[in-house]
Amino acid sequence: MALNAAIDAGFDPVPIYIHAPQEEAPWIPGAASLWWLHHSLAALNQQLRTCGSSLCIRKGDSATELQRAISQSGAQAVFWSRLYEPSLVRRDTGIKAALIEMGINARSLSGHLISEPWQIKNGSDQAYRVFTPYWRNASAQMSIAAPLRPPRQLPASPLTGTELDALALLPAIGWDSGFYPHWTPGETGAALALDRFIEDALEDYAVGRNRPDRTGTSRLSPHLHFGEISPRQILHRLYATSTPGLRALAAPFVRELGWRDFSHQLLFHFPHTSQEALQPHFARFPWAEVDDAAMRAWQRGHTGIPIVDAGMRELWTSGWMHNRVRMIVASFLTKNLRYHWLEGARWFWDTLVDADLANNTQGWQWSAGSGADAAPYFRIFNPVTQGERFDPNGDYVKRYIPELSSLPPKIIHQPWLAGGVRSYPKPIVDLKQSRQQALDAYAHMRGRSPGSKSSLDG
Repeated sequence: MALNAAIDAGFDPVPIYIHAPQEEAPWIPGAASLWWLHHSLAALNQQLRTCGSSLCIRKGDSATELQRAISQSGAQAVFWSRLYEPSLVRRDTGIKAALIEMGINARSLSGHLISEPWQIKNGSDQAYRVFTPYWRNASAQMSIAAPLRPPRQLPASPLTGTELDALALLPAIGWDSGFYPHWTPGETGAALALDRFIEDALEDYAVGRNRPDRTGTSRLSPHLHFGEISPRQILHRLYATSTPGLRALAAPFVRELGWRDFSHQLLFHFPHTSQEALQPHFARFPWAEVDDAAMRAWQRGHTGIPIVDAGMRELWTSGWMHNRVRMIVASFLTKNLRYHWLEGARWFWDTLVDADLANNTQGWQWSAGSGADAAPYFRIFNPVTQGERFDPNGDYVKRYIPELSSLPPKIIHQPWLAGGVRSYPKPIVDLKQSRQQALDAYAHMRGRSPGSKSSLDG
C-alpha cells in the first residue's frame, strides 16, 4: 500500500530497508526471524529488479540513515507500512515528527491488519478485552476491497547501500538447515501457500486445523508477519472471488485472522503486556523457580511427554509449530512446570519463523490464564488426552519422535504404560501431581483454599 500511495502521489519511489534490530528492544528479532528476513529481503530485491529498481539496504540508526538517504536522493516524501509493537510505535512517531519538521511529507499507512487497533471500540469507547464481542463488531465493519496491483515498472534507484550478506542474518552454525524444505519466503511463496491451503485444507479447516497429524492449516503466519501477503488480499481471495460454498468454509479461518487483529489491538492499547500480565492479580502468582535441566528438556523435546516433545522438535526442526500443539506445550510449561509464561515466550521468539510480538504475547498469556479472553485459570490441558484426541494414530508423534515409532496408537501418547522405551526419556514431571500443584497455586493467588473444585480440559 505504501508503494502505491507514493506512486499515486506523483513520486518516483526509492525502496529502502534500514536494519536496526536494536530499536526493537527488549524484543530484538530472534534467530529464526532473521533467517526469514534474509530470504524475504532477497526475494523483494529480486522482484524490484524485474521492475527496473532495486532495494537499498542500510544498517544503523533508522532516523540517521533515513535522513542520509533523503539528502542523497533529494526525496520529498517518505511512505511506510505501519507497525504496532510498542518500541516501533515510539520510534516511528519520533521519526515522523522529525520528518515533518524538516518539511518532508511523512505518511504511515495500514496494510498489516484488517482493521486498525483504534477503529474497533466497545460501547464505552474502550478497547475490547474479550474476543467474541470484538469480532462481532469488527466483522460487521469489515470491508473487502480489491488488492492493489503491483507496478510493472519503477525508476532505477539513485541510492547505494550495503550487501544483504553484510547484515549477517543467517545462523552461523547451520541449525536452520531444516527450514528450507518447509518454507519459501517472499510474495511468491505466500501466494503458493494460499493456493495450497485453499486446494488442500480449506474444506476441512474447521476440524482439520486442530489435527497436527494432517495438513490442515494455512501456514501463512510468517508471510503475514513479514508483509509478504496482507489479510485483505486473503479476504478478497476467499470472499470476493469465490463461490458461496467456499465463503462458508472460509468463515472459521477468517475468524482466526480476526484473532490476529485482536492480539494487535491488545498490544497497542496495553503495551505493557509484552512483559507483564494483563490481569493485575497475576502479579501474586507463585511461579516456580526454573530448573535449568527441566527447561532444556522442554526446549529440545525431551520431557518424556510425547505430544509435547513432538511439538518442540517440530519447532526446532522447522521453525514452526502447529497451533493446537502450541497451546499444549504452553500449558505444560506454565501449569505442569509452573514456569513464568515469559520463559516460553522468549524461547518461541527466538525459534519461530513467524515470531510476532502481538500473537506471541497474547498466545502465552492466554495459555497462562493471565491475559485477555484467557483460558480459565483452572483449565489445564492434559497432554495425554490432547494427543489421543488430535493425533489419534500417533502419526504426528512418530514423525518427530522416531524412537516411539514401534508403539501402537493405544499407548504411543503414554509410553510408560509399556514400561517405557529405552531411547526415550521418562516424564520429567508427574502430570496428575503437577496439575494439582498448579491448581493450588492458582487458588492461593485468588485467595482461595487449596483443593478447591475445578475442571480439567482434556
